Amino acid sequence: MSSQELVGLAEVADLANVSRTVVSNWRTRDNRFPTPVADLRSGPVFDFDDIVKYLMRRKKAVAQVIATINLKGGVGKTTTTIGLAEFLSAEFGKKVLVIDLDPQTNATTVLIGEDRWRELNDRGQTLVSLFTDALRRAGEDASFDLDASLQRQVSPVKEVRTVDLLPSSLDLIDVQDRLASMPSGQFYSDNPTDLLRRAVKPVLNNYDYVLVDCPPNLGIVTLNGLRIADGYIIPTIPDVLSTYGIPQIQSRVMSFADNIGETIHELGIVITKYRSASTVHATTINRLVDSEDLPPVFDTWVPEGNAIAASAEYSTTATLRQKYQYQGGYEVFRALAKEFISAADEIA
Repeated sequence: MSSQELVGLAEVADLANVSRTVVSNWRTRDNRFPTPVADLRSGPVFDFDDIVKYLMRRKKAVAQVIATINLKGGVGKTTTTIGLAEFLSAEFGKKVLVIDLDPQTNATTVLIGEDRWRELNDRGQTLVSLFTDALRRAGEDASFDLDASLQRQVSPVKEVRTVDLLPSSLDLIDVQDRLASMPSGQFYSDNPTDLLRRAVKPVLNNYDYVLVDCPPNLGIVTLNGLRIADGYIIPTIPDVLSTYGIPQIQSRVMSFADNIGETIHELGIVITKYRSASTVHATTINRLVDSEDLPPVFDTWVPEGNAIAASAEYSTTATLRQKYQYQGGYEVFRALAKEFISAADEIA
């Protein structure tokens, strides 16, 4: 008779110090997860030694890649991205890469300032070079240099020491329309939505989190961001116009994920620029929360306020408390970052 030790999903969760939901996600998404020894009425059981070996392999750093997207501009998308990046770094000790795909370059200028951005743009050390290379004819030299473009230890907040940046460029507006006609390459190996993944693959797992600030559209540049994403969040003002495109985002992301054979999870909707005195805001939030078809709504709502609005400017401060101020902004973004970590863990 075999002395093989068996464990169920609850025991696996205890061994890994995660929730049972996380273990279920591992089984669904990770083809390395051990095959059950048997499927009992109480659930599947696994060989203990196989599970231990699997958990040891999972200890290797694997970045969580989360895209931020909304089809409407001005909804606090970049403010949310930068706030999460800075708090994940300074408050929770995480290493974060911000990939700015938005041609408006707001995330880039908030983190490094306009002067430094202009220098990089003039030298071709932004992500526009990556996409321009895809349009070059066979035999022409590529210009994108990942190491030169990657800006390390950015943010004007001194206590934020572990945020890196791949900067954007205004020229992405012109390049995006031309990407659909890029050369296909030998055996049709060049895919216009796979350019970013192939470029950043060498550095991706140097980080705990990669935050991709996507343009306010569902074009090829945005699809490059979604191609590397494990999940996405939708920052939005709680009004009709800002939330109108959420179902379109959901259906397009789902179709794209099915097409590439991957799962891109809905982490949730982040309420931004919230006004407690607004009946429209209260009504819209209730509609979002009550809907069974829309993504879940984060419990933390980012209020409209001067300190949070000012956080979208490049301004040197010593601490996050000084940047976001003690009343409101700091506490809100810290709570949002903590909730974000929990949501990302659920899809790990």
